Amino acid sequence: MLPRLKYSRVLLKLSGEAFGSSGRTIEPKKLRAIVRELKTLRRLGVEIGVVVGGGNIWRKREQGQGLEGVTADYLGLLATVMNGLALRQALLRFGVPAVVQSAIAFDLPLVEGLNGTRARRELAQGKVVILAGGTGQVGFTTDTAAAIGAGLIKAEVLIKTGPVDGVYTADPRKVKTAKKFSSLTIREALRCKLGVMDKQAFILCQRKKIPIIVCRWRPGSLVRAVKGQSVGTLVSA
Repeated sequence: MLPRLKYSRVLLKLSGEAFGSSGRTIEPKKLRAIVRELKTLRRLGVEIGVVVGGGNIWRKREQGQGLEGVTADYLGLLATVMNGLALRQALLRFGVPAVVQSAIAFDLPLVEGLNGTRARRELAQGKVVILAGGTGQVGFTTDTAAAIGAGLIKAEVLIKTGPVDGVYTADPRKVKTAKKFSSLTIREALRCKLGVMDKQAFILCQRKKIPIIVCRWRPGSLVRAVKGQSVGTLVSA
């Protein structure tokens, strides 16, 4: 008998750093850790959409010297597709069906166009749907892409993972006295100008009434989150 889940359809936001350190492309050990966690979620019956970043492959501020901004931004979008394809291959290797949808149009058999109806159908079929290419436009972060993706697949929650284990009054890596929120509302996060997500991403989730869980990427953290256990910070809509 499957355990009771608080969230049965999730949108997971993975930064590029979840795949590898900045400038080190994709690290197999990190990729396998992601796959193991996603496979466990699928066994629990969770439908999973994943939005991937590309910072591990491309860092405009570090490697984009000499390139004008729009070109560098498009390189970043392409990097998310590369990570998406790597994640798909790793999932298939571990017996987890997966597809990649991209907001950037590609004439490639391994990449589908972004389509919410198709994505929801594939989720219902047990596939992990990887959403790459950001929003398809420059000037938007993958936070915004994650909020859009959560709306497209009608996710019950958006889980944003990163190096910090929740939302704090300030960056705890820089301010030792920063205090962690166990929960707060999107309205409060916007009012306090907490920079854990882009303002546009917060607004989109608020409109769609999609809660956000902000947590550190650790083995088992996603499983605890979908079961409704306390993980990171819950930002309610």
